[in-house]
Amino acid sequence: MRAALFTDKDIPVQIADLDLAAPRENEVKVRIAAAGVCHSELHLTRGEWYAPAPLVPGHEGSGVVTEVGPGVTHLTEGDHVVLSWNPYCGTCRECVAGRETRCHKVASVINTSGGLLDGTSRLSLGGDRINHYIGVSSWAEEAVVPATGAIKVRRDAPLDTVALVGCAAATGVGAAIHTAQVSEGSTVVVIGCGGIGLNVVQGARMRGAERIIAVDLSTERAALAKVFGATDSIGLGGADAVEAIRDLIPNGADYAFDAIGHVATTEAAIKVLGMGGAAVIVGLPAVGATAKFEPLALAEADARILGSNYGSIRPQFDIPKLVDLYMAGDLMLDELITARRPLDDAARALADLASGSQLRQLLVP
Repeated sequence: MRAALFTDKDIPVQIADLDLAAPRENEVKVRIAAAGVCHSELHLTRGEWYAPAPLVPGHEGSGVVTEVGPGVTHLTEGDHVVLSWNPYCGTCRECVAGRETRCHKVASVINTSGGLLDGTSRLSLGGDRINHYIGVSSWAEEAVVPATGAIKVRRDAPLDTVALVGCAAATGVGAAIHTAQVSEGSTVVVIGCGGIGLNVVQGARMRGAERIIAVDLSTERAALAKVFGATDSIGLGGADAVEAIRDLIPNGADYAFDAIGHVATTEAAIKVLGMGGAAVIVGLPAVGATAKFEPLALAEADARILGSNYGSIRPQFDIPKLVDLYMAGDLMLDELITARRPLDDAARALADLASGSQLRQLLVP
């Protein structure tokens, strides 16, 4: 099969013909319908995050099951699935407690070995091992994934669109609904109006927030957030984020989401909190980045800092629900997609994402 191949941060992603082995126990093979291009791949290809290379990138995607391995009983050939980059083991303490996004095996094996749940890879080139990227590797014509990472969805949903549910929608909407549990009538600030931030806006809207303030360096991006449910927009340009937000809401925010993941945006989210507020870190920074806050101010305001991994969702339950919301017209996905491109354009898609010229792109094999 053809797939994108990442080898080193100084070498552009290339398209290669790779061998893909059959699924083993509790695994399935999926023919990819579409794969999203996310900032996580930028972190990877810039060398800001470690993952064992060579590997096939892509952690957001959708497709059709073409083969099931031994032990798989909940999926059959022909099922439509959205891929989840949290293919939980189902047996560790966190999984048993219903907190699959904290799965110990994902953290200790999937995220470090470049393999699937057993630590081995199904990908190879000329007999040499090629690694998976966080258990998905969707930038390819096909993928073998753990069965818990292939979430069955309704057949009438367009696969080339609901691919976004696997990361952007689940992470952003989930952060508002599950991690923060945004309360009705509250004031919400969302810093960063990319694919994740716009979905945080949607999640806050669904929870009944009274005021949703979207903040971005780009005036156009901030204004776009109003389409997704924001009531106010702040296009910063060169302005100070904290000052601009405080000018609009002097008493501070009930919830402030960092949907970018830079040190400056994390610190800004904390500084704009009101009494009892919560800063939610959704965007992911480079490894080793550290942010500062004033503990006394945080304590006196009875405020909180929350980390949000994958929107604190339960993939097997929440991903199908998000697809249902899209089909009902309550979740906007089409408006996030700015380009559909062939797999051969993977390197160009990364460059366009880095330049800020694209919102969410899909690679369609």
